[in-house]
Amino acid sequence: MSFSDISISEFTARLSTKAPVPGGGGASALVGALGSALGCMVGSLTVGKKKYAAVEDDIKSLMERSLTLQERLLTLIDKDAEAFEPLAKAYSLPSSTEEEKQEKAKVMAEVLKGACQVPIDIMECCCMALELIAEYAQKGSAIAISDAGVGAALCASALKGASLNVFINTKSMADRESAEAYNKKAFEMLDKYVPMAEEIFSGVQKRLVK
Repeated sequence: MSFSDISISEFTARLSTKAPVPGGGGASALVGALGSALGCMVGSLTVGKKKYAAVEDDIKSLMERSLTLQERLLTLIDKDAEAFEPLAKAYSLPSSTEEEKQEKAKVMAEVLKGACQVPIDIMECCCMALELIAEYAQKGSAIAISDAGVGAALCASALKGASLNVFINTKSMADRESAEAYNKKAFEMLDKYVPMAEEIFSGVQKRLVK
């Protein structure tokens, strides 16, 4: 099953059950894709308008990049589910004997890295989407400025949501050096891009509320 291809109602219904996937990671990827799509919407409402002719080429370039990110984030919904399956199996491995413990530790180390990498990828896509949305908010049509603000808010939520999926997996890592490397990467993105999203949102709000 591809979770990016099912209906919104089916995805939401499945998310509300005890089924292990989709979960917070897949939901974060979806929200990030929606945020990127809203940025592209600003572009769609800008191109072809005489008032914005001077920035049309810039906007078209932004739209191409937004669509690529949107597609990547939708792919990551399924990648997140795929990464969770071997992790769930690894947690269930026997650990009665010393040999079993060693084997389980080996398997866990491998699958935890995979489980961390997907939410890191989601975070990176959200960061790139926010870079684009910042430009949409600056150059895009004034009639679509609220969509840029909503897009920024969604990407920030997806960024923060995906980070928790990094942290819950690094917490279980025996290899603390790798765990701290993943944590560092996640915190660097949070520290830079959450304030950026808040700045975009605040800027849009100020333009709308006078």
